[in-house]
Amino acid sequence: MLSRKVLPLVLVVLFGVSFWAFKTRSNDDNLLVRQQKLLATIGVILEQRHFSPKKIDDSFSKVIFKKYLETLDPDKNIFLQSDIDELKKYETTIDDEIHGDQPIRFFPAVSAIYSKRVASAMQDYKEALSKPFTFTADESVQLDRDSANYPVSESDRKDVWRKRMKFMVLENYSSSLEQKEKAKSTDSIAKKSDEQLEKDARTKVLTSMDRNFTRLKKRLTEEEQYNLFVNTITAEMDPHTNYFPPIEKRAFDEEMSNRFYGIGAQLREEDNGVKIVSLVAGSPAWKSGQIQVNDIIVKVAQGTGDPVDISGLGVEDAVKLIRGSKGSEVRLTLKKADGTTKVVSLIRDEIVQDEAFARSAIVTKGKDKIGYIYLPEFYADFEKQNGSRCAADVAAEIIKLKAEKVDGIILDLRSNGGGSLMEVVQMVGLFIKNGPVVQVKDREGQPTVLSDNDSNFLYDGPFAVMVNELSASASEIFAAAIQDYKRGIIVGSTSTYGKGTVQKSLPLGKPLDFFSGATEYGALKLTFEKFYRVNGGSTQLKGVTPDIVLPDSYEYLKFREKDNPSALKWDQIPQSTYTPWESGIDWNNIIKSANSRIDTNSAFKTIRTNTEWLNTKADKSYSLNLKKYREEQKALRNTVKQNESVLKLPAPLSVTNLAVDKDKFFNNPDKAKGDRYQDWLKRLRTDIYIDETAKIVADMVSQQSLAAAKKAGN
Repeated sequence: MLSRKVLPLVLVVLFGVSFWAFKTRSNDDNLLVRQQKLLATIGVILEQRHFSPKKIDDSFSKVIFKKYLETLDPDKNIFLQSDIDELKKYETTIDDEIHGDQPIRFFPAVSAIYSKRVASAMQDYKEALSKPFTFTADESVQLDRDSANYPVSESDRKDVWRKRMKFMVLENYSSSLEQKEKAKSTDSIAKKSDEQLEKDARTKVLTSMDRNFTRLKKRLTEEEQYNLFVNTITAEMDPHTNYFPPIEKRAFDEEMSNRFYGIGAQLREEDNGVKIVSLVAGSPAWKSGQIQVNDIIVKVAQGTGDPVDISGLGVEDAVKLIRGSKGSEVRLTLKKADGTTKVVSLIRDEIVQDEAFARSAIVTKGKDKIGYIYLPEFYADFEKQNGSRCAADVAAEIIKLKAEKVDGIILDLRSNGGGSLMEVVQMVGLFIKNGPVVQVKDREGQPTVLSDNDSNFLYDGPFAVMVNELSASASEIFAAAIQDYKRGIIVGSTSTYGKGTVQKSLPLGKPLDFFSGATEYGALKLTFEKFYRVNGGSTQLKGVTPDIVLPDSYEYLKFREKDNPSALKWDQIPQSTYTPWESGIDWNNIIKSANSRIDTNSAFKTIRTNTEWLNTKADKSYSLNLKKYREEQKALRNTVKQNESVLKLPAPLSVTNLAVDKDKFFNNPDKAKGDRYQDWLKRLRTDIYIDETAKIVADMVSQQSLAAAKKAGN
């Protein structure tokens, strides 16, 4: 038993970084002991440091019991009800395990049953696919099994798998029938019987299922299952408190900084493995001269370590093995196009992900030139003195746009999931004179105001910010500040994501080296503060409501913060003292004009109507009768196709790159990257949302021009 009384948490300070370190023991290499240490330590941190901790008691334990089993078996087609009944004895003891008052018993018991049941499930789907299906019976399948019970017997579970496999085969079979109906008499598919098409469909589904289960067994090792268990506990405190094992922590840091150490190859998952589809010019893979496009990566080894077979793994998992620390060696076993196998040794080097940095273009709307800035995330590389910072990069794009004499600017934060809080403060300062940007409150309840203290600003012209349901965290702080200051207009879906919490990373265990910041147990990303708008309201749950709402296809999907039961609640605090921007723009007039245009726009009306209809069809049962299925799918496809059609402008926008960026787009030494930049421009030209936002900014430009002319006339 590992009592918390004999588990002191020693705070070690090393080069300014705090590590939650464990007291070592002689049997520290024992996996169970390590797991107990990790669990107890995280439990203490959650209770002592989380912004709003839930009580870790029997009620908490019951929730974790249910959620962890659902995490392992979300479709309820692995476990039997008898398994759940057998595990019920642990339902109220998980809290005792977290506190260290009892040894870990729940997780090992679940793991043992899970491994056995996965093997049985594989037999079930293989058995279901071993014989032909007929699609004349009037039966249906419920794919969303959240409200379903676990199968009560082996035969019940077999029937669950039979229906699921029948549906997957029906999808493939129906598609093949459509192709056959449209095919020429000389086409090979036209010569196939319906029975052969059904057999081909079963073969495709079997191949897909085998690949998925191979990946599942490779990924969901006992160690990974334990990480999922720990994350089930942390996520119950709130959705953004997460445990990162060492390799996941490195991936998180790479995402924040847009900098990683790897080989410089773009990968794609294919049936026969992970294929190299392009090489970054100047990267280790490119310099080696031994790696070519279309090579298949078969194995990955760390230095002189044993190679790991990555067949069956997805690209994301393969990348985690290929990346590592700067200067470290990775050995790739490659299958070449001629069928030969070759082992190539590479030394990892820095790969800059500049495609994830801010970039800009110019949208011409009538006589107005509108600057467009795309910012995919609020990135910040804190490990390098001159590392990338999104605020500095956006400032550089503004300077370039001003040199092009644009009349207004759009900042696109759609699907921007956030990032560095300090970058937001600095970025808001580019658009306002000075003043508070965001209020931050810790668990003690005393708010701290983060302000822009520089009275200088970079841009004072017409300004619009684009957001959607996936604009979260830092994006919401920025949009809220611009809205509260009346510095610009916010355009987008009915609300942003609604993440109003602040996290910090607490490294766990002893440092592994003095350079990367990696530690033996990874890190805990902990919610320790909540942020509030300068007007006092939180963005938590509610997000930011745009000034002008544009209908979109994601409105009814349940993925925002408010759709997560463990999310923290909304509240408000007193507002800060701030002075709104005096733009001379009549915001009500701009909004009224835009809403009138949107309400009469046939494309937006179609999107709104179709999205509402699609929402009524979500999470319903699907017919396994061929005739009914094809009728249902035809209606769904026609609606989705209509949505996709109206989302693209019939006449393309005039969108051009900036003159100073011409080489990046059209003479890039990395041709694949240059092609992607050009594709980006093409997508902008057909974006209905950019078109409407440009019209809104043009209205602002026109109104300011009229106001200036009137003032000059006086």
